[in-house]
Parts: sequence; structure tokens; C-alpha cells
Amino acid sequence: MKAKNLLAMLLVSVFLLNAVSPSLAVDTLLASDFMLESWAKTVDFFDYARAYATLHGIETPSGFQNWHAYLYMTYINTSGLHLLYAGLCNITFGGGAYFTIPMQTFMMHYKTENRSRDVLMASTFLMLLAFNDSENSVFINSPDINDTLWASFSMGFDFSAFNITLPSLNSKTEIIPLTHSSDKLQWSWGMKYTNLTAIWWRTWINPEDPGYDHSAPVAVTTYDELAFTYNLKISPEDHKATLTENHVIGRIRDLWLLGGWFIIPIYAHYNASGCYTYGVKISNETVYEFLQKQQIKMSIVNFQTSVLLDHETYSLSAGGENVTDNEKMVSDSFITTYADDGEKIFDVEFGAKKNYKLYNYTADPSEQTFDSYEATTRTCRISGFAKNTGLFQYHIGLMKFLPLLVVNMHPQLYQRAKETITNMSRANYFYLIAYSNYSGYRVEHDPTFTAYITATVGDGSAQKWGGIIAICVAAIVILVAVLTLARRRKQNTSLTQPQKP
Repeated sequence: MKAKNLLAMLLVSVFLLNAVSPSLAVDTLLASDFMLESWAKTVDFFDYARAYATLHGIETPSGFQNWHAYLYMTYINTSGLHLLYAGLCNITFGGGAYFTIPMQTFMMHYKTENRSRDVLMASTFLMLLAFNDSENSVFINSPDINDTLWASFSMGFDFSAFNITLPSLNSKTEIIPLTHSSDKLQWSWGMKYTNLTAIWWRTWINPEDPGYDHSAPVAVTTYDELAFTYNLKISPEDHKATLTENHVIGRIRDLWLLGGWFIIPIYAHYNASGCYTYGVKISNETVYEFLQKQQIKMSIVNFQTSVLLDHETYSLSAGGENVTDNEKMVSDSFITTYADDGEKIFDVEFGAKKNYKLYNYTADPSEQTFDSYEATTRTCRISGFAKNTGLFQYHIGLMKFLPLLVVNMHPQLYQRAKETITNMSRANYFYLIAYSNYSGYRVEHDPTFTAYITATVGDGSAQKWGGIIAICVAAIVILVAVLTLARRRKQNTSLTQPQKP
């Protein structure tokens, strides 16, 4: 057996043997929740979905019967806008093993400004993607099919069986509470993943042959944090709802470069003081110098999708170019999505804040000062990611349940959502935001989403929305309680009193 295959098997076995699910305080969705203007809860979403599927005779995706996905969810219902956010805390399965994928999704439901059509817009943060420009790079400072790419999936597990100092199981999730202004037209919330362990897998995004090397990871890193903060501003008089998504990629604190096996594992451990192997310092080269020398750059991958009841949608760049399944630079502009008859639905703006902040830890360990650089943003071919099903199997498994959150909004809208939100290949577009000046330092950046809505003030929309969903949710809650109680009795186990993530 090849050494890299042995390494991969050991990584998996160590993960399964040592990972223990962290405690979470799980809340229950109540019918009365959706009659409120807002709420914030941590929910076991797989339990929610299984209960709903059982109640309505819907087939759930196979392979997830014993899985639990803990989501921090916030809900805002005001001025004719309904916004539902879900951030993944962690996924557990089997005997308690768990992992964290920083997956973030928000959905906006509203009526369009000019023709009062029901629209559902969804945006999902998919992953961090490290890259190195090649001599044949198609887009300089942006990851493309000719570059060397590493999917950076964040997971928390213990490598102690290797008898070397690697990341311990201590990744945490911190909730940023939902708050609002006195007039309830400005809202903020979010999530922060701290001390985050990520595994870098060599990957390819050629639409004709996407994939990743699942036999062995290339490296393991720990980030100080990966944070997402959302700020929503509703302007009824302008018929706009603007959501600014601020994300922070914390500095890389440690990097373990895995080189396979020769009797014992071969690795190099880089941190802020130098390079080590088995506790022996072999070089003064720091992790930041190593990443700079190798010209490693960082990017994020997001995708957008939208649903109209009786119409299709399309998305254009500011210059009028089609961006769906197309590679177009949009660094200093925006993308607009329209109904097929030309009505504007929403914008995603990149030019308004095209610069990102980079905090040079080497120059300023307090990270109080920063330099500004221009981010490189472009759309890309969809199949390079959507057909990489092995890499995104957990994302896909979770997304299959998302339409259940809007199922009783409108039966036809649920069907349309099921066709699009659950299928990455049906996205309006994928976009990549790249940070070419990186070196492993802290990055801050914030794209902006603008929805064009039929805004109302004081119209009782919260009560109306609650009435639409209440019957569905009441049934779900009852069934969740019954199924959970039955399962616990059958297993003759009890839950330890959890703590907030």
C-alpha cells in the first residue's frame, strides 16, 4: 500500500477514534416563533428535517439517518422582508465523532419592488480556497483551472496518535447575538469559529474533470478565527434591504506540512518562531515567510441562487455580460439578477468596498494596524465546483434539507426552491474573492447584497407570516419531540447538560 494511502487511513481512524461531540444547547422551533419579528436559536437541523419528512411522507437523502447538524439560526420579519440565516456549528455522526465546516447560508424572501412577485434569494459561503498562480495562469491573482489549488476544509480532531504535536480538538463556535436598532430597521448578528483546524486537500476545478486528491491531505493549519458578521439595513422609502457580510480570515498560527511516511510520519511544523520537526528547530523560517516564499494566496468561494414563482432569473455584470457559468472579472463593480422579463431583483456589490484589510502580524503582533489591498473578484464555471461531489458531499447533504425552511411559504415556491437551492449546478453564479497579498495574515473584507423590495412599515407582516407557517411548524415540533423521546428511550441514554457553543 502506498504511504500516502496509509497516511490517509490513519488520519481517518484517528479522527473517528478520538473525536467527541462538543456540548450544544439545542432549542426547539415553536409555532409562535414565526409570529414574532425576530428570533435566534441553535437547532438540530437534521432532526428537524427528518421529523418533517416523516410527517409528510417525503424521502430524506440516504446516509444521514444518524447525523446531527447543529445550526445557529436567526430570523427577521419586518417591513415586508423575511430573512432567515443559518450558520453551521458542527455536524456529528456515528458514535459522537464530529467535524466543523464553516458553512454559512442566508435566504431572503420578499415581494419585488415593481410587480410584487414572491422571490427567494439565497447565498452560501462554501469554503476557503488557497492557491498559487502558475506560469499558465488564466487570471492572475485569482484561482483558475491552471493554478495549484488547495481546498481548505476546517475540521476539529485530535492527531495525538501520531505522537507529534498537531492540533488538538479545541475548535469552538462563538455566537454573535442578534441585535437591532430602536426602529428595527437595522439588525446585526453572526458567528465566529475560533482556533480553527483546517485540512488542505489538493483540488482541481476544471469543469470537464473536477476533483480532489482524497488519498492524503497536503497540510494542516490552525487559524485564529474565521468570523462572519452580518449587518442588515432596511430602507422602506427607497424600497431596499441592504445586507453587508463582513468576514474575517484570522491569521494562520501553525502549519504542518505533511510529507508522507518513512517508518515514521514526515512533517514540518511552521509557526511564528520558525520551523520544527519532532520538537527540534530546523530553521528560522516562519510560517509567514514560508507562505510568502511559496506565493500562497487565499480566496473564498460563494454561490448565489434565486427563485421566482412563475419566472426564471438571469444575472448580468455591470457591463451587461452574462455571468452564469461564465468567467468574468467583477472586482470593481457589481452583479445584478433580473426576472426573465427584465425586472431587477437584487444586486451583489463588490466595487463599493473592493479593498480588504491585511493585518501584518510580523510587523505588529497586536494586529492594530493594517494595510489595504484590492481584492480580485470574478465569477467562474459552475461545474468545477458543483460536479466535485466528493469534496462537497457534506455541503450537498445539508443543502438538500434547506427548502424545508420555506415549504409552507407557498407550495409552488417550495418546489422551485427544491430544484435550485439543493442543486449547486442551478446557481445563478459562483464567485471567487481572492486576496493576493496574504502571507497567512488576518484578512477583513465585506461584500454587500441589496434586495429591491415592496417595503411596508407597520403592516402586521410578522403576524401574517406567522400564520402561514404556524400550522407546519406546530406539527414539526410535536413530531420532533416524539421521535427524539423514542430514540432516547430506545438507546437508553441521556444527554449531558449542554453549554452554549
